[in-house]
Amino acid sequence: MAEAGLFAAYAAIGAMAVAPIYFGSFSSLDRLKSMHKKKREHDEFGEFSDSEDEEDETEAVSSEDAYMFPVYGSVALFSMYLVFKYLNTEWVNFLLSAYFAVLGVAALAQVGVRIVKGTTGLKLPLYHVHLVHRHKTMLHLRFSNLHLAMLGVSMVLTGVYLFAKNWVISNLLGLAFSFSAITLIRLDSFKSGMIMLAGLFAYDIFWVFGTEVMVSVAKNFDAPIKVVFPKDVFPADGKLQFTMLGLGDIVVPGIFLALALRFDRHQYLAKLGYDKEKALPKALNGKHRGFGFPVPYFTSCMGAYVAGLATTISVMHVFKAAQPALLYLSPACILAVVATAFARGEVKQVFAYTEESKDEEKDVKPTKTVAPTHRYNLRKSV
Repeated sequence: MAEAGLFAAYAAIGAMAVAPIYFGSFSSLDRLKSMHKKKREHDEFGEFSDSEDEEDETEAVSSEDAYMFPVYGSVALFSMYLVFKYLNTEWVNFLLSAYFAVLGVAALAQVGVRIVKGTTGLKLPLYHVHLVHRHKTMLHLRFSNLHLAMLGVSMVLTGVYLFAKNWVISNLLGLAFSFSAITLIRLDSFKSGMIMLAGLFAYDIFWVFGTEVMVSVAKNFDAPIKVVFPKDVFPADGKLQFTMLGLGDIVVPGIFLALALRFDRHQYLAKLGYDKEKALPKALNGKHRGFGFPVPYFTSCMGAYVAGLATTISVMHVFKAAQPALLYLSPACILAVVATAFARGEVKQVFAYTEESKDEEKDVKPTKTVAPTHRYNLRKSV
């Protein structure tokens, strides 16, 4: 019975890892531009929540950023180790809980809005808060009654978590963080993604196997930075013991999978002859998003992620010791993309593919027509 409960916990952890990656990846797909929608795209005060041209603020990750990921991660991790070692753990966790509570309210509310709108197609009038100083927009908020309702729900759930430390609500917060990160953090190329995965592969091995730092911080850090599930839901002694997976093992591969999905759509649109300065191809039936397209890179990468995660859990189960999941997940995801590229004869296209950041896009001046390149960017709209 205990063994069955443990395997159920492993399955639950796997499902909680895959879900935010899958839905976050599709949420990262931008709404297509076309010449027929330019007037609407510049409608600053859209009336309804499903017609707003709302751009989420995304964070681009370049090759230079990817090289520094292990450095920044190591500094942050070792700093937390020193803080927990020399300061009062309860006060540190109190401050961290307050910080994550603020983030959690925002993340849960945003995910709640997306779920309700995605499942019901609900249309609600928008409220606008527009702050202007000397003809320059300083702040522009758009929200509906749904946003306010989800904000209230998320505040209640976060409040319950702060006082009760309920593991179910902790998981909800962790899943919301993961979904939001995968949606908003954008790798600019496969090169950047592979550098990031390789660097964090070494980071994970060093801090888990080479020192006590990672395990010590994980044991003392009382915040929703992991997903957990009881090894036995109804233990005889009444004390729950959990199996867990860190959010980094979801988010880091997840943003790489999201890039693979965007590349799949880029390849499909290129075959259709899509041009953002022209009307949409007829094959899209007027859809700017939500249309189907082949996903060979995303599928192979998702399969590799699941296989890598299963390997991590199996090794952990057999040897009864914590495992750095990126030890298995990083090479699995990289090899999946490379193998798929070789199999499809698209190695050149994979390594030439890049995505412009919004800042770069703003700097482009339409002075003359230039030859087509592999650079590709689609604008976010919900």
